[in-house]
Amino acid sequence: METTFSILYLLIISLFLLIIPPNHCFPQLKHDYYRKSCPNIESIVHHAVKKKLKQTSVTAPATLRLFFHDCFVHGCDASVMIASPNGNAEKDAPDDLSLAGDGFDTVIRAKAAVDSVSRCKNKVSCADILALATRDVILLSGGPNYKVELGRRDGRISRKASVKGHLPHAHFNYNQLKALFATHGLSQVDLIALSGAHTIGFSHCRQFSKRIYNYNSQSSIDPTLHQGYAKELQLKCPRHVDPRVAVALDPTTPLAFDNAFYKNLQQGKGLLSSDQALLATKKSKRVVNAFASNNTLFERLFVAAITKLGRLGVKTGNHGEIRRDCRFPN
Repeated sequence: METTFSILYLLIISLFLLIIPPNHCFPQLKHDYYRKSCPNIESIVHHAVKKKLKQTSVTAPATLRLFFHDCFVHGCDASVMIASPNGNAEKDAPDDLSLAGDGFDTVIRAKAAVDSVSRCKNKVSCADILALATRDVILLSGGPNYKVELGRRDGRISRKASVKGHLPHAHFNYNQLKALFATHGLSQVDLIALSGAHTIGFSHCRQFSKRIYNYNSQSSIDPTLHQGYAKELQLKCPRHVDPRVAVALDPTTPLAFDNAFYKNLQQGKGLLSSDQALLATKKSKRVVNAFASNNTLFERLFVAAITKLGRLGVKTGNHGEIRRDCRFPN
């Protein structure tokens, strides 16, 4: 009964989203923005991303995470990709140091592929290429296909100091997560849907070590964590483990974009505290249960949420530029 109510509640939300098309809400961006200047943009980026993904599976979670980190700080303007000779750029901030290089490389390769087409050269922003590449890694990992809104300009400013306080941490509780997402106009349903991105990817042992060792004075293991799973994590992450060791966020289907993440939460197998925290309230638990029982519903609301994410702080017209090299302002 609880799950049926949850699905009906979320179906109403998804139907509402279908009634109001995304572009009607955000006219600055358009699905066919490059129709005249670079009509084959989607196929060019898709081919480059597919080629990169065949080389390493890390491409998918790395690109998706790069998009999230970019949008949550300065907005979706590819400022996270800017390099700094003095180590003072956004990508040099402590919260961004764990971003895998494969995400950056995916965008750089796709940009080179786009610019190799004469009519497209220096016509497509790095921010839009990142947005397209994110959709493509999701699709190529078995997730939904969706239309990407385009027309973003690249930012010119990237500062290390601007990152602090703008990104969620692995130890955040539900209220902290909800408050952070709310500052970007993202709802609780958006938060839970976007958290489903953790169905692919990995996390370093230090991000969850407290949950499996000396949790508190009453228990050495976090009681919200499945005890058998905790023992498995202890084997993979001994106390003095190499800090480079990482564990799959989804222990069941780590390379597939599906709703297994939510099924894992139901069993107490959310790797990070911030993941397991999604079961903290009755409302959030209903959403988790609905997504766990209906992959189509999860995909539909994930697409709605990542579309909203892709609108954060976008720069258009003279407020940004189209970088010739994604790593440096023009």
